[in-house]
Amino acid sequence: MADVMSQTPPVLHGPSEKERKYDRQLRLWAASGQAALESANILLINSGAGTVGVETLKNLVLPGIGRFTIADKSVVADEDLGVNFFVDDSWLGKSRAEACTNFLLELNPEVQGEWYPRHEEQPFNLDGLLSNSPTFTMILYALPLPEDQVQSIQNYAHQHRIPTIAVHSVGYYSYFKSTLPGTFPIVDTHPDETATTDLRLLGPWSELVEFSRGMTENIDGLDNHEHGHLPLVVILLHYLEQWQQTHDGAYPTSYADKTSFRKTVSEAMRTNNPEGGEENFEEAIAAVMKHVVAPSLPNSLQQVFDYIHQDPDEIKSSFWIIAEAVKRFYSEHDRLPVPGGLPDMKAQSSVYIKLQNIYKERARQDVSEVLEIVRSIPGGEDVDSDQVELFCKNARFIKLINSHEEKTVKLDQVVEQQLANDEVAAIAGPEMPLSLIPLYLALLATSNSKTATADEIMAFISSHAPQVAENERYKKTAQEVERAAGGELHNVSALTGGMVAQEMIKIITKQYVPIDNTCIFDGIDSRCQVLRIKPTNGLYGDLSKRAIEQISPSNSVKDEGRRRVSKPCPGVAAFEDDDHKMRVLHTHPSQPRPQYCHSQEQKDTLSTDRRGFAGRHRPNY
Repeated sequence: MADVMSQTPPVLHGPSEKERKYDRQLRLWAASGQAALESANILLINSGAGTVGVETLKNLVLPGIGRFTIADKSVVADEDLGVNFFVDDSWLGKSRAEACTNFLLELNPEVQGEWYPRHEEQPFNLDGLLSNSPTFTMILYALPLPEDQVQSIQNYAHQHRIPTIAVHSVGYYSYFKSTLPGTFPIVDTHPDETATTDLRLLGPWSELVEFSRGMTENIDGLDNHEHGHLPLVVILLHYLEQWQQTHDGAYPTSYADKTSFRKTVSEAMRTNNPEGGEENFEEAIAAVMKHVVAPSLPNSLQQVFDYIHQDPDEIKSSFWIIAEAVKRFYSEHDRLPVPGGLPDMKAQSSVYIKLQNIYKERARQDVSEVLEIVRSIPGGEDVDSDQVELFCKNARFIKLINSHEEKTVKLDQVVEQQLANDEVAAIAGPEMPLSLIPLYLALLATSNSKTATADEIMAFISSHAPQVAENERYKKTAQEVERAAGGELHNVSALTGGMVAQEMIKIITKQYVPIDNTCIFDGIDSRCQVLRIKPTNGLYGDLSKRAIEQISPSNSVKDEGRRRVSKPCPGVAAFEDDDHKMRVLHTHPSQPRPQYCHSQEQKDTLSTDRRGFAGRHRPNY
């Protein structure tokens, strides 16, 4: 009986309550990201209608942010009841910050929340709140705010090296801008799994070569079952070795050579079987163009290697110590550490496991070597080995957001470029949207005051960009902002709050790639645009000292049978990914593409009537 008891397997424990509660998000940012989220302390400085800031917090409370504080001097008024779901009529005349805090805490009891001011008679002193509170992880502030408060936020963020996000939502328009503390590296960018595969077919190591040769030593004598279960890695290594023997030791690197090599592999596939082919060889043929590539250093990692530190304390961080170690590793071996992953492929299970272990063992050896270099660097003795392993695994996809090295362009030059781009966009049709910079400029004019007339907004814009003083589209945008009178639409603010919360989670967890650095949303056309906006004298200071750079690559417009219009069209879409592919968000029905027009009158008609921001029916606020 004792023997039976001793052989009883241990009881399997299911997921904990927290794991069940946060199951979905743990799949996105894992336990490390959740731990960072739960240790975060967020400050929301609310103003105006106050909806977009609270909606952002809602999307942080639900996934389990650690702690938040709402600073808001307003009291709940009748107009709040129509746009803010986190107040009700029982709170009329009472602190809006307290009301929103209480309702938000009902969403997740594990989150802690505070509000400020604590008492109605307590004056609103932002500097006092910042100096007397525990250090915040991140500050979110909703515009409009007085300029002195914005300056206090910036000073605090600079002193404590924390990120901030400014968000402004008025009517159908909104934007948010993230400001990161210096250079912001991201190791866990979560690239597509297929993109992370690195088989090193043109740089195999001895164990991999021996394994391949052992399986293909008598490849023609293998029976159909064994031949049809050779892993694609083994197949390609075998025929690459044959290729080298007939090409003076060279690999097929050009497109023509790869095409010829692919044909060689295809001809080696057996077709005299019941299936009429072999799945493993078809996989190998399909993998030639993608995996038969020489090891190279990605531009993003080259940027990390070449980075010149502005802050002497920055180099002491774990990231830069590991980066220096990987740089030395690359200099010595002319390759990056092997990630160790192996994609799914047709093979016998035992063979696949052996091959997988070969890649994993090589990855462990490379990590061990990099870790040894890390330990030799001053400060490297305190670096966690798990961080080294993660860096080596994701080395090819590390992203460094460094605003210091971005080229700047004067605002009037940017606006002039946008006007030229809009002319091209008007000709090309709805597939090339107009720039959203008029929205940003109009909202910027009301960053420090809740309302402004259209004339005041245009005076603000034209004083810094005289070339748009008579532009009809800018005037209509200003009229739309005036009509909103500083009010918020709940659906626009809720959508904006969701986007802002997503960016905050990226920054807090240091996972995925955050927007760099301003996102403008047009609720009329339901689309976004990302810009790089670099302030040089305070975030909301003199616009003449501001520099704006678009992140979009140049684009060209083609029209078969007619002339080609080729002009750089920055920012013609919502987002740019690592492959420089622009993505546009459209929810309105597609419009027929207009014919090319050559007169200025026709272009103006397309620019203002067909594509105008204020040219569609909109309900009143």
